[in-house]
Amino acid sequence: MSLSIVGAPFWRTPGLMAVLAALNADGEEARVVGGAVRNTLLGLPVSDVDIATTAVPEVVAERARKSGLKPVPTGVEHGTVTVVADHHAFEVTTLREDMETDGRRAVVRFGRSWLHDAERRDFTLNALYATADGAVVDLVGGLSDLTARRIRFIGDPQARISEDYLRILRLFRFHAAYGAGPVDREAFIASVRRRAGLLTLSRERVRAEMLKLLVAPGAAATLAVMSDAGLVQPLIAGIADVGAFTRLVALEQEWQAKPDAIRRLAALAVRVSDDAARLRERLRLSNAEARRLAALSASVPDLPDAKAVRAFLYRNGVDAALDLALLAAAHGRCGMEAVAAMAAAWTPPRLPFAAADLMALGLTPGRALGAALARAEARWIVADFPTDPDAVATLLAEAARTSSGA
Repeated sequence: MSLSIVGAPFWRTPGLMAVLAALNADGEEARVVGGAVRNTLLGLPVSDVDIATTAVPEVVAERARKSGLKPVPTGVEHGTVTVVADHHAFEVTTLREDMETDGRRAVVRFGRSWLHDAERRDFTLNALYATADGAVVDLVGGLSDLTARRIRFIGDPQARISEDYLRILRLFRFHAAYGAGPVDREAFIASVRRRAGLLTLSRERVRAEMLKLLVAPGAAATLAVMSDAGLVQPLIAGIADVGAFTRLVALEQEWQAKPDAIRRLAALAVRVSDDAARLRERLRLSNAEARRLAALSASVPDLPDAKAVRAFLYRNGVDAALDLALLAAAHGRCGMEAVAAMAAAWTPPRLPFAAADLMALGLTPGRALGAALARAEARWIVADFPTDPDAVATLLAEAARTSSGA
């Protein structure tokens, strides 16, 4: 009895049947491939639906247009056409065969063999197909590996890694996301032997894989294995603190904080601001990611009471303060639970005055006015955010007097 995924939620994605119908005719065939099939069989959500086909890109585009669908040439040189149907985009890729590889990229040619297409993919559980009627097709033993939660290379692991060294990172990322038990022994040995190839990869590709790995369910145990094998340090150009990372993961669960790649990167590899600057270049982080990572290198001040915690939350923002508290706790600081508890329940108050209120006291626009406003806000924070009009008026009067030198 063949395995079918016809009842899977993604199978009802609007437009999917229209795309498959357009491509499955006149000697050509199209199948759903990869993550959609894998995740469905694992009972996990499906984000993207990719399609493999015997038709070459020009035929894919022509058939899409004739069927009233919109073809977009997003990667024709690699055999990929994005077909938009019913406001959903589907990547349609022609079957391929590797002709030449150098560890960073491959020269491919289009083919018509499903077996050859499967054999050029990285892991067995990524080479599962589903035909237009929902039947699952397994040509390389992916179903048994899926059942065992084993991430296994297709063919010889050393040869597959030598084709693209990023597969070392993908091995551990997929193991952290989908695997169970130890990393496949042959794959692990091949990764260690070929680890020097990681330094030949573009930093952008390494960044993408690392950020996905950091938030995978099994990231802590997987990074421990990688670190022991010397696979993490070259990527971050520093010492990996797997212990702090592991404690952070546990604290995120305890404090009900959503896993976050930049926060976890900070736990793994940031002690001082220089570490954040190094990682910005090493992983080609975006400007926003780099700024956030630098901010997470700050230390948490002493928070002796609830009043100090409220001031900390207000000055840093609830999300950033929670990040800093999580990191401090992961590195052994006590008392950070109070920040998490208050962050969950506290709504930061709005500043009850503005520059206009100081101008009404005689200050004129300029640097002095800005400085007076900052002093008034600082005093308001120290006073624990009073809202009583008389207390606010006193703070403003004091700030105005200081500004005028009275």
